[in-house]
Amino acid sequence: MAQVLGILKTPDATAHAVHELKDAGFGALDVYAPCPSHEIEHALDRGPSIVRLYTLIGCLTGVTLAYYMQIWMAYDWPIVIGGKPFASIPAYTIIGFELNILFGGILTVVGLLIHGMWMVARRDHGAYQPSFSGDEFGCVVDCHADQVSRVQELLTSVGCTEVRVVSA
Repeated sequence: MAQVLGILKTPDATAHAVHELKDAGFGALDVYAPCPSHEIEHALDRGPSIVRLYTLIGCLTGVTLAYYMQIWMAYDWPIVIGGKPFASIPAYTIIGFELNILFGGILTVVGLLIHGMWMVARRDHGAYQPSFSGDEFGCVVDCHADQVSRVQELLTSVGCTEVRVVSA
């Protein structure tokens, strides 16, 4: 696998380059940008983050554990008050909500750490250069060795100031 790097000056040009590369069938793209850009995000079309599943699992676990714990305690140590049922769901809703928020928040942080470290570990930073944190945008395309010239032509045609092969 080869990596081709194209350096661009504006976020609009970068988003246009990403659209052109995706239309040509090159889907393995990484973009380095000095500032967030909605146009680039929409062009990359990565979809929603998987971290939200960690939040959902944490919230459901928290609320389930809260209700289970309170009902178990009520039946294990029954206090008979006026013939009312031991397990009163409306009264347990506040604790259910609190554990919902607690477990959801904790698992969200865990998901961010796991997937943040996974993304950093899997990404090859050989194409990164310090100007991508200043005023330039970088578009890195993973392609086969026989597709390098096609990628270079595409990147040059969309207005890259510099196009080079990072790894072959």
